[in-house]
Amino acid sequence: MRELWIENVRVVAEAGLMEGGAVRVAGGRIAAVATGPAPREDASPVLDGGGGLLIPGLIDVHIHGASGHDMMDGRRASIEGVSRACAATGCTSFLVTSVSSTLEALLRLVDRVREVIGQEPGAAIAGIHAEGPYLNVKRKGMQNEAFLRHPSLPEMRQVLDHAGPLLRMVTLAPELPGGLELTTFLRERGVIVAVAHSDATYDEALAAFRHGASHVTHCFNGMRPIHHRDPGLIVAAFEAPHVSVQAIVDHVHLHPATVRLMHRLKGPGGMVLITDALQAMGLGDGEYSFGGHAVTVRDGVARLADGTLASSTVTMNGALRNTVGIGIPLVDAVTMAATTPADLLGLPHKGRIAVGADADLALLDEDYRVCWTMIGGRMVFQAGGEVADRPPPPSA
Repeated sequence: MRELWIENVRVVAEAGLMEGGAVRVAGGRIAAVATGPAPREDASPVLDGGGGLLIPGLIDVHIHGASGHDMMDGRRASIEGVSRACAATGCTSFLVTSVSSTLEALLRLVDRVREVIGQEPGAAIAGIHAEGPYLNVKRKGMQNEAFLRHPSLPEMRQVLDHAGPLLRMVTLAPELPGGLELTTFLRERGVIVAVAHSDATYDEALAAFRHGASHVTHCFNGMRPIHHRDPGLIVAAFEAPHVSVQAIVDHVHLHPATVRLMHRLKGPGGMVLITDALQAMGLGDGEYSFGGHAVTVRDGVARLADGTLASSTVTMNGALRNTVGIGIPLVDAVTMAATTPADLLGLPHKGRIAVGADADLALLDEDYRVCWTMIGGRMVFQAGGEVADRPPPPSA
């Protein structure tokens, strides 16, 4: 359906929350945002939102797997499976995220992404996020120590030659030998440089931000903690206006008060909600293999045998619900889950409900369950139904 009105919805638009609003979709884009019902003189079909919450499609810049699919396993079907799973959670774009591995495994991931992108069955691939392998063993978290190494310009040149513009983000530890040089190299080539799994001091973090790092992966997790005489990279990030921070809001990785503090200091424009999900997302408790480790999920929490947290099982709509539930305004939470990640990735037509923006939309019920998800004006998920094949994107 290329043209339609969506009415009887609470719209999280750029101007704020609109009660009883309506949105017109035409040519894969948002053609109008209005208060009240759809104009009856317009012959376009009308979709009744049943009073649900209409939000811009969520964007996950950090996800490893879902629904039993691990995107590092070298299978095209795994990336397609995550695309479907994302659509079912109101997520319309995502970064295929690696874990630390051999160079060969990372290049194989690039090959699979190239095969799938443009033909995704659900959420669209916005690129690749390489989390590692240039991480500090002291703050490795669940990253496999066997694959951790110092930053290497020759190796990264090989990755970039292979991936080209598909590589959108690299998470590294800038204090390692060669870290600042690699940060500058990546930033000059348009790659977002994020910091995590790092033991950087305050001064080392500031140096990284001066060299072009602009993002912090899963803030507070996998990094030197704040101490009143040793503030570390977290405080450096809070003080740097151009640096945004990721938050895993699953009530495990961050205390609610910490999430509220991040929101207060960085604002919705400097904070990005992520899942950091592994293949257990959507499946529940059980035994899994991830990053070369055995992982046990109990009560929705993924851990290694030694108790180390190993990614999360939260969904994007779940993260949105949790964020609002701890007292952060709905519009701010949607901004952090959709608009801010779109801006981070340089996608001005995504992550917002505004005239001219892509019609990437999700309808949520009062419990933040996804009723349907739309990409480019076409349904890719409907609750109780199958995820449809995603059509080609609309022409500009």
